[in-house]
Amino acid sequence: MSRRKIGFWYRLAAVIAKPPLLVLFKRDWRGTEHIPADGGFITVVNHNSYLDPLSYAHFQYNTGRVPRFLAKAPLFRTPFVGMMLRGTRQIPVYRESNNALDAYRAAARAVERGECVAFYPEGTITRDPGMWPMAGKTGAARIALETRVPVIPVAQWGANLVMPPYAEERKIRLFPRKTLIVQAGPPVDLSGFYDLEPTPEVLKEATEVIMGAITALLEEVRGEQAPREPWDHRTARAEQRRKAAGEGQQ
Repeated sequence: MSRRKIGFWYRLAAVIAKPPLLVLFKRDWRGTEHIPADGGFITVVNHNSYLDPLSYAHFQYNTGRVPRFLAKAPLFRTPFVGMMLRGTRQIPVYRESNNALDAYRAAARAVERGECVAFYPEGTITRDPGMWPMAGKTGAARIALETRVPVIPVAQWGANLVMPPYAEERKIRLFPRKTLIVQAGPPVDLSGFYDLEPTPEVLKEATEVIMGAITALLEEVRGEQAPREPWDHRTARAEQRRKAAGEGQQ
């Protein structure tokens, strides 16, 4: 899909969303030269706010290559949001159902047709206490190894300062006006995995390479160093349950 083929629904979404985003944020956009001008590709993005799908889409829309996101299926059933999601051809994700693989197949077909599919590899907003990327899920790596399209890492910081993610802090912070930093990097080199059988171990290793590229960009954006080991939400929850069980036995 070329830079010119954006379409009516995406242009309508931009008309609605861009004015408030321009009011909310100053922009510091970097690395747009890494967004391919032609052909299918994947972007992999850190996730730190309910607002960041809009703020990130603004960045990529301005490159002329609009992203298709994977979004929770219930959102497609809401009146206005669902209409916009369907019109802009976002991909519904049916979790824990017989249709759970449909999103994967649709994403693979989209990049094979020359489109961009944007992944949040963490699968949810980060729960890392320092807002660093967590351990990733393997969906993006699986499609990347199957299709061999470029995988563009992207780090973003700023949406979380306007709309923090956690329930106890979830309020809009308009002032002072925040800067949205979005930085795209060069394609992640996954060529060493191409000729390997996509076992769970191989997909995990490829995902770690992807998450490492995102984290390195975010370190540059923030001017800070990330923890040596990414936060694993499942491990953290298991540790919390173990501690709670131990305290209950005292």
